[in-house]
Amino acid sequence: MTNLITKVSAGAFALLLALPALAQDTLTADSVVANVNGTEITLGHMLMVRASLPDQYQSLPDDVLWDGIMDQIVQQTVLSQLETGEESRRVQLALENERRALLAAQAIEGLVDEAVTDDAIQALYEETYLQGEPTEEFNASHILVTTEEEAAAVVEEINGGADFAEVAREKSTGPSGPNGGQLGWFGAGMMVPEFQSAVEAMEVGAISAPVQTQFGWHVIILNEKRNKAAPELDAIRAELESVLSQNAVTGKIEELTTAAEISRTSGEEVDTSVLSNLDLLEE
Repeated sequence: MTNLITKVSAGAFALLLALPALAQDTLTADSVVANVNGTEITLGHMLMVRASLPDQYQSLPDDVLWDGIMDQIVQQTVLSQLETGEESRRVQLALENERRALLAAQAIEGLVDEAVTDDAIQALYEETYLQGEPTEEFNASHILVTTEEEAAAVVEEINGGADFAEVAREKSTGPSGPNGGQLGWFGAGMMVPEFQSAVEAMEVGAISAPVQTQFGWHVIILNEKRNKAAPELDAIRAELESVLSQNAVTGKIEELTTAAEISRTSGEEVDTSVLSNLDLLEE
């Protein structure tokens, strides 16, 4: 009998422990979690405070945040219940601005959800990276000197059989000199225009005539060139999502503002210093 009672008691205790978890699972955003002088505070109110916390508080445990958020809302509620008359003009305007901003954010979220789909991402990826002519990348080395005469002498020396990298280490004034003049791989627009144009016109293995840029005179050798490989879709997914989001939102804003009846006061029509006169909110 003792063993039976023990087993029953243990089972009841286990059930008791399980009840809070079960109750917690049934909570919704409309669940009332506090009541202050008849004003209900719901889980939804707490969730919105939780979502707006600064980053440094987001990692705190939920049990710590629960009490802190609850205290904040209760304190704000009792203060808001003070008999101070009607809402001030500042509060009314702030609430209108906040409501406008939240509704706009909700609209943007809907536009983005509709625009950023797997199919749209794939289509943009193919259009941007897989269609059209492939772009070229170049691997070149250079020797930088001060005058055209020095550059011409370098060309003559290399054409005479001197090793390009050795001459670069000996004579180049550029930061790549100690590395034999190597610049590595680069694509269109990554070098100054005069240098870029000279490289794009060269054949692999060729030595350029002296090329002048803002940095001095260059002698260039084109080591290799290749078609630039398209990046993996997953590597640039976030970038593609950003483009789709921006296009969807800016396009919709342009469509709506074009169709809307809008009248507005320009800064040329008023004394704009009035924007700093916060005393007007007290009138």
